[in-house]
This record gives sequence, structure tokens and C-alpha cells, in this order.
Amino acid sequence: MREVLQPLVAWWREGKSVGMGTVVATFRSAPRPPGASMLVGPDGSAVGSVSGGCVEGAVYELSQTVVAEGTPRLHRYGVSDDDAFEVGLICGGILDVYVERVDQESFPELGDIADDLEHDRPVAIATVVDHPDPARIGRRMIMRPEAEDAVTGSLGSARVDDAVHDDALGMLGSGQSGVLSYGPDGERRGEGMRVFVWGFAPPPRMIVFGAIDFAAAVARIGGFLGYHVTVCDARPVFATATRFPSADEVVVSWPHKYLQAESDAGRIDNRTVLCVLTHDPKFDVPLLEVALTLPEVGYVGAMGSRKTHDDRVARLREAGVDEKALERLSSPIGLDLGARTPEETAVSIAAEIVAQRWGGGGARLGGLDGRIHHGSS
Repeated sequence: MREVLQPLVAWWREGKSVGMGTVVATFRSAPRPPGASMLVGPDGSAVGSVSGGCVEGAVYELSQTVVAEGTPRLHRYGVSDDDAFEVGLICGGILDVYVERVDQESFPELGDIADDLEHDRPVAIATVVDHPDPARIGRRMIMRPEAEDAVTGSLGSARVDDAVHDDALGMLGSGQSGVLSYGPDGERRGEGMRVFVWGFAPPPRMIVFGAIDFAAAVARIGGFLGYHVTVCDARPVFATATRFPSADEVVVSWPHKYLQAESDAGRIDNRTVLCVLTHDPKFDVPLLEVALTLPEVGYVGAMGSRKTHDDRVARLREAGVDEKALERLSSPIGLDLGARTPEETAVSIAAEIVAQRWGGGGARLGGLDGRIHHGSS
């Protein structure tokens, strides 16, 4: 929903009704993840995508029907001999798409949710998308862990609300969206009710250490990937907003002190990626001593030649960093793309971050068999 939020809220504030289809579950090589949304506006326009083009036409028609009737629908799109080139997924995947009418009557909380997202406040939205009782479908509960009034709405009973609340906050903590399954009244071992949880956590962080030309390129591609990008360097003459216009913030501080302070403040989590580009031992050795002992960090990469890497590792061992911690270090940083320019190197670094996040091996897809999308069920 985040990618289509601006036009959705604009129509909502005008009092218009919008059809919205959302991917709630995927199987095999589905092209879009849970949470991807497509709108059918009151003017007939289509905004966003649920499949990259495979089933958009069918979702468009279903959205128009749902807006007219007011009854939400959960529909599965996949491949069969009859529909593979009509409304199916030629890639072989399967999508469950939940289609609903969104307006001020059906979704009165949308304005407040948009405000949460604009100010990077975490919020989870749980919606019943499948239930034996049709009256339960579409019921919504909003959870804000940092708010005084932390929960609004209900999914139908205290039992199901309690079960979903705990599970949804766990998903929110990791920035995940997806379907949870329960019995009709929230029984954990049952089935029959499916609840889609949108987990809107603040953007993950990328911290780039070293105010060099490579850092500017990495900051640009980090923003493109959806990270909140910080550039940190101890040298004020280099660490300026003018040199790094694409960074969300530029910090003048000794890198190891800044990272430790951010960790102590709880602003580092398992989605955080650290790119150490200083290749200067007086900066990167004390920084990596801190980084490699923070279990919550998702990725730690350091730039440098093979010689620089060997010297760095030797210094870290002398400083007492153990072998298990050293195994977490991606150095020299990036994948082997033959990169030469700062921009090409940034692509190499981004590719390694994506591969580590999703379990990819970094090989050419044309030379592999099996799934393209890692982590798909």
C-alpha cells in the first residue's frame, strides 16, 4: 500500500471510492511480494501493480465489481491450461489477491495511518480476508506499539484480537507483511480464518562510513533500494550535505563512537546494513570492532584491496575479535561484477546486500535451474 498511498489518500480525502487489490500471499515464482497493491480510481485509472502485468486486467475488472457491490473478495490467480495467457501467471507463480472498496466509510482510519507512515511511526494493519462468516471479512484492527491508544478496531472477538495482536507485532518488528491463519475464533491450531497483516515499520537503515566518492554512489543506490541512508565521517570538511545530497543525513563523528551510540539508543536492528568505505585502519578497525560484536546488524561490508583486507583482519584479531565474528564481515565488499567506477561499485555492493538478504548466490540466472525468487513458498 505504501507505493500507492499518495493517490489513495487523495481520493479518500475527496470522499471518492477506490478499488484496491492487494497481494496477501504468494507461492512459487510470484513476481510481487505480499503487500503490493493496485488501485482502480474513481476516474477508471489504474495505479500500481500486483503482478507486473500478468493479472492486472482481471484484478481491474474485479475491483470495479467490488466497488459497485461493496463486498470484498479474495481471489487466487495461477496457471492452468485455460487461463495461463488470460488471467494467470505465465511465470508459474500463484497469487492470492484481496480486493476491497476503500473510502471514508469502509476505511475511516486511513488518514491517521497515512500520517503514521509520513512520520515513520510503526503501525500494523490486520484485516480478515477469509472467514466462514462473510460478515467477518473486511474487519480491521490497527496496532501502534508506540502510541498511547495502541489498538483500534476489532476482528470480531477478544480471543482473535489477542492472538493476532501478538503475532502482528512480531511481524511489524521485522518489517514483514503476510497472511496469518487461525481457527474461526482465533484458535492457533485451527483453520478457516486468514488475516492479512501489513507491517509498516520505518525504513531500514544503511549507514555508510567514509565520506568519499564511492560513498556518494552507495548513498544514491541505498535510497533507491528504500533505505534511510546516513553518511558518517570524522572529517567535517568532507562530511557535508552538499557532497551527499541523496543521503537522508550526514553526521560528523568518529565512526565507532557514532555506531556504538546508535546501538545503545536502540536505532540498530537486523535490517541495518553497514558499509565501511574508509579503508583507513585508524577509522575502520575500531569501527569494525564495534560492528562485528553487534548481533542485531544485518550486514557488515568493508572496502579495500586484498592486501588491505588481510591487514585489517590481522589488526582485528589482535584487537580480540574472534573468528565467528570475523565470518560476518563481507570483505572486500560487494560481488564480483568487474566494477570499476563508483557507480558500478555501488551496484556491486547493493547486489551483495540483496543476495544476503534473500539467500541468493550471486550467479547468473541463465546458468541456474530452479526458482528465481528465493524465499518464496
